[in-house]
Amino acid sequence: MPTGVAIRDVREQLFAAAERVLLRDGPNALTSRAVTTEAGCAKGVLHRHFADFDAFLTELVQDRLRRLDSQATALCDSAGSGTVADNLTDALSRLFGSVAVAIVGLVTSRDELRARLRRIRPTGVPLLTEATAMVASYLTAERELGRIAADADVETLAHTLIGAGHLLFADRKSAPPEPEAVRRTVTTVLAGAAVGPRA
Repeated sequence: MPTGVAIRDVREQLFAAAERVLLRDGPNALTSRAVTTEAGCAKGVLHRHFADFDAFLTELVQDRLRRLDSQATALCDSAGSGTVADNLTDALSRLFGSVAVAIVGLVTSRDELRARLRRIRPTGVPLLTEATAMVASYLTAERELGRIAADADVETLAHTLIGAGHLLFADRKSAPPEPEAVRRTVTTVLAGAAVGPRA
């Protein structure tokens, strides 16, 4: 098997293991030993592919941020179809129902990881910043279609939706919120900005 393929498989195996540990046990339990044990490989495997554990975590966050691109494309492609509230409810549920909340907790709990990410992305909290841009782009598209008021401040609406969505999903020990609770939050935030019955 070519070296590049083998390395990519190991990286994905380690990233998936890290996600499982994060989701099950939280950011404080995420150690190189926990990841390699979860992945079923020797501890040295991680250090063969990454300079140190914070380098591994930096790559994990970067990889998960790249995956957000497909969600952003799907959300923007939904502009003009369905309802704005339903599209945003689905997007927030997919975003925060994944490992995203745990990644945000990881970034905020590890100083060295945060410092490394800050060198790559100088502003904002990784993932939350990209998610806010995703929602703002979608709301801009809907505003151009006339389903969001022409004078709506899409940046503020996007920040509010991401902040509220994050808070709804932040308690990882409880069951995720019901879709209706997410929808109620979305419609409350959009009150006054949504236009027409299909918004």
